[in-house]
Amino acid sequence: MILDRRAFLQSSGLATGLAISSLSAAASHSDPVERNLIYLNLVGGPSHLDTFDPKPNAPAEVRGPFQPIATRAPGIIVTELFPRLADVTSHITLVRSVYHDSSPIHETGMQLLQTGRLATAVGEAPHVGSLMSAQYGPRGDVPPFVLLPGPVGNTGVSISHGQTAGHLPAQHAPISMPIAPHAHSCLPLPLQQAGLYRVERASTIARYGDSPFGRACLIARRLIETGVRCVTINMYQTVYDTVSWDCHADMGSCATTLADYRRSVCPAFDWAYSALIDDLAERGLLSTTLVVASGEFGRTPTINRQGGRGHWPGVWTVLLAGAGIPGGQIIGGSDACGGSPHDQPISAASLAIFIQSILGLTTSTPSATPIAL
Repeated sequence: MILDRRAFLQSSGLATGLAISSLSAAASHSDPVERNLIYLNLVGGPSHLDTFDPKPNAPAEVRGPFQPIATRAPGIIVTELFPRLADVTSHITLVRSVYHDSSPIHETGMQLLQTGRLATAVGEAPHVGSLMSAQYGPRGDVPPFVLLPGPVGNTGVSISHGQTAGHLPAQHAPISMPIAPHAHSCLPLPLQQAGLYRVERASTIARYGDSPFGRACLIARRLIETGVRCVTINMYQTVYDTVSWDCHADMGSCATTLADYRRSVCPAFDWAYSALIDDLAERGLLSTTLVVASGEFGRTPTINRQGGRGHWPGVWTVLLAGAGIPGGQIIGGSDACGGSPHDQPISAASLAIFIQSILGLTTSTPSATPIAL
């Protein structure tokens, strides 16, 4: 069936807690071709309890080691790991009740959020960027859909991560652009060759932080400025033998700890994300660019014996900003221990369809998918 965007917004729990008229107007924009998407894929699955949904009154084994801090948006708290993000919350809506009930593996959450459905033996659904490419085509000579720095690699199971064109023609697949290791060479060679290269000021580069993710976010902003419709960034390309959001702390190949969150993972996100939101707003691009930041699931409510947390698709937080969505808002909430949605449960597939609706995409979806709230 064809998704009716206004009916979806009026009937779904996503509209509750927001200015419904503003959100409906955003989804029903008369010129959806101008909508862009930056999708930040936080590979590994951030612990919602240690990031964007802290529980300061919960027992120590639930609340974790990080203190909550206030933000510029009244009533919204995050953990102390995000002081810069706290300053841009007036642009952000936190969806704190996202869940899925499929297998608790990395791949299923990525599929659901980026395509709206799980892959089957017959094939996989297209990434939202491929849908944008198919419906709107390119702007000028730049590709409509770019993947930075490239596809997700090994995350445990050899199935799709939801980042292909699926059943669409190959021309709608993403173009991968490796990220240069030096900040002053922060734009990929294809853009330089196309005459789109401009050396950014050192102060601008510094605001994004000295990390691959920071450089990727700066590149994403430049790509949107040059006409790319969708940029998806994989913050990490694997969860093995590297620090990522996958904080099992198991001292094996998935040895990321909450100390790594404090030391490197969260600062890299905090610097880059806040700079990206600030720059898009300053340049007048945030009103037409939807920025989504999400992992593929949350983490277990209780810290394990090693001091980490396991996979938990029962509930997590997604950050939305731009494209007419009012900021400084919270949608839904998790229970006292962050184990399940307490109100307004929003399935990952439904959130994906909502994202597609904001972008003006008129795609056919299974009848059971559009609203599962």
